[in-house]
Amino acid sequence: MLMLLNNIAIPLTEIEIQAVRSQGAGGQNVNKVSTAIHLRFDINASSLPEPYKERLLNLKDSRISSDGIVIIKAQRSRSQIKNKEDALNRLQAMINSVIVEMKPRRPTQPTKASRIRRLEGKTIQGRKKSLRGKVEEA
Repeated sequence: MLMLLNNIAIPLTEIEIQAVRSQGAGGQNVNKVSTAIHLRFDINASSLPEPYKERLLNLKDSRISSDGIVIIKAQRSRSQIKNKEDALNRLQAMINSVIVEMKPRRPTQPTKASRIRRLEGKTIQGRKKSLRGKVEEA
């Protein structure tokens, strides 16, 4: 089970994990051992609640295909077990990001005191800079 926020869990049977050969450095080991992990998660066929599915599908993320399948490739480590944990953690983080609802931002104005403090700071900085100029001889 992949535990998420709000006591929601995804059974591992809904997550397809496949080991593939990794790219990049690793010497001869790269050509022999399948250490990279391809994780596939079908959002539409999952047991997630409908509002979370909709938010996931509306995410502008390159890892989500147009069919609603999350594809994560993990190959940071040389260990298959660590890459599997990394892929699951990244999926968990992606889903948790849509579970937590962000409060809508209300635009505010700076207070009068903060505007005055800002202008005073600029005046002090300007005086300091003007003293750094060339000294004229009288």
